[in-house]
Amino acid sequence: MTTVTFSKFLGALLVPALLLTSCSEEKTIVTPASLNASSSAALTGNGGPSGAHYTLNLIGVPKGKTAPMDGNSGHRIFVNLTGKTTINLQNADLTDGTFQVLDANGTDANGARFQLPSPDADGDGVTSYSVYARALGKPGGSVKVTTCATDVATGEDVCSLESFLTMREKGGSKFQNVSSELLSIVADLDPTDDVPAQRYPLFSDELEGYYWDYDNTGLKVLQLRFYEVPTRYNAL
Repeated sequence: MTTVTFSKFLGALLVPALLLTSCSEEKTIVTPASLNASSSAALTGNGGPSGAHYTLNLIGVPKGKTAPMDGNSGHRIFVNLTGKTTINLQNADLTDGTFQVLDANGTDANGARFQLPSPDADGDGVTSYSVYARALGKPGGSVKVTTCATDVATGEDVCSLESFLTMREKGGSKFQNVSSELLSIVADLDPTDDVPAQRYPLFSDELEGYYWDYDNTGLKVLQLRFYEVPTRYNAL
């Protein structure tokens, strides 16, 4: 297993904080401001930072869901237990600035849809929030998650050269920081020039139609937590 690896959320985004919930059927809208700007970056015993956070559970199911799940979607997304799932990403800065599941059914042809704020709007290489991940459920199973998008200039699909890979082993499961892998794309958009691959933060103008390519091999649950602590992207 390899461990590859908030500044803009002011003004209009500083709206009243709403309560965070765990995985439940009730839809809860969470604003970046409600993640608590004073959260400590110190890691806890489970490997994640201390403080308030938004939790998203990606639940592997052996059979596709048929019910529409674009309303009361809660803090979970259903993904294929085996094979790929597309989790489309929407820029929360263009709407209400909140983290929320917009479509929880990733097993149908349209895939799932998750809204999250731009992580590095000023392009300084440091995220305004971080995402941590851990594998849960019975031991066994693994997943590889890669951030992808469409090149605006060419219309071609582009997937990051960095991916996050984890498996559920026996014993306790600890969080690891996957901000670089899930909040940016490393790609060489013009292989004909002398410029090497570059990092493009989520929702950069050079790309559009961002999504997570979730390639599952039997992992029952992947838990993601979003904390208002910064992370510097991995060096290239």
